[in-house]
Amino acid sequence: MCSGAALGQVSATPDSVAVLPTAPPAPAPVAPWAKRPAVWRVALPVTLVTLGYLSRNENLLDELKEEVHEETREHFPHFRTRLDDYTRHVPVWGAYGLYAVGLKGERGVVPFTVCYGLAHALNTGIVSHLKRISRTRRPDDPTDFSSFPSAHTAEAFMTATLLHEQFGKGRPWLSVAGYSVATATGAMRMLNNRHWVTDVLAGASIGFLSAETVWRLYPAATRLLPEKLGRKLLLVPTYVPGGSVGVIVRYGL
Repeated sequence: MCSGAALGQVSATPDSVAVLPTAPPAPAPVAPWAKRPAVWRVALPVTLVTLGYLSRNENLLDELKEEVHEETREHFPHFRTRLDDYTRHVPVWGAYGLYAVGLKGERGVVPFTVCYGLAHALNTGIVSHLKRISRTRRPDDPTDFSSFPSAHTAEAFMTATLLHEQFGKGRPWLSVAGYSVATATGAMRMLNNRHWVTDVLAGASIGFLSAETVWRLYPAATRLLPEKLGRKLLLVPTYVPGGSVGVIVRYGL
């Protein structure tokens, strides 16, 4: 006769052994530099400019821009406007309008003007140089090889970025307004059949980088000047059509 303890005992079989879940593999470590927002603020625009430059050859990128162009012309075949000639300047006009009504920005009107002049010279110089070496035909005129990148879009995003840096940090709606106008400028360049989508993306990237570069470096540059000289020295950036960039130096008493 078996005891009660023996009757209640359940023999263990291989099928009844519980399998503990294994821990998921640890994710690959991310390099510290990749976590810095400044890295992506530079890497993404540079990538877009590079891809736009590569799209001038017959490849997948070229096919994609051609497809976007065909879709755009199919949906907006009769779109024509000159508004984009003016909207590229709207953000900087808005900045000076805010100064006029007494709104305080990150920097005074004189430093902002110098930053605008330097960024404009840098932006225009880069755009003109790329137009000359890329020789990308325009979608509306196969004999015009000045399509890449879009100068209108570059100017619009340059001024929008300066507006953001000057007034948008504490007033996000101003940044949204500036970049919305810049985006509309790029869209109109495509709708007007003057640029490929790659031209517009590259132009936006160049404008953004030009403004950010000057805005970040300006304080360090002014600290290199002697204090008295810095108060009296006026730098006026200049640009000569054809790609030449210069600076007029004036020393005031």
